[in-house]
Amino acid sequence: MVNIFRIIAFLEGVSYLLLLFVAVPIKYLNGDPQYVKLLGMPHGLLFVAYIVLAIWLKPDFKWNQKTFLIVLAASLIPFGTFYVDKKYLKPHSA
Repeated sequence: MVNIFRIIAFLEGVSYLLLLFVAVPIKYLNGDPQYVKLLGMPHGLLFVAYIVLAIWLKPDFKWNQKTFLIVLAASLIPFGTFYVDKKYLKPHSA
């Protein structure tokens, strides 16, 4: 399950970056909302999956409240899920 969470975290992070730094600028600079519509739904689903898996795996990782809040907040910050993978998930995957 940890590897699935790592994959979801990576995909959520990539989709967030694409949405923020590609789709939104195209929408506002070119007036073309097509990319936001295209990337919005997959990103939303990955975001929800990330949150659900974080809640589900909290007992397995024995995260305290602060660490758990960092893991959740990382989904809101660009590059945050990559930080979580490196700091909190990678050591557990071996």
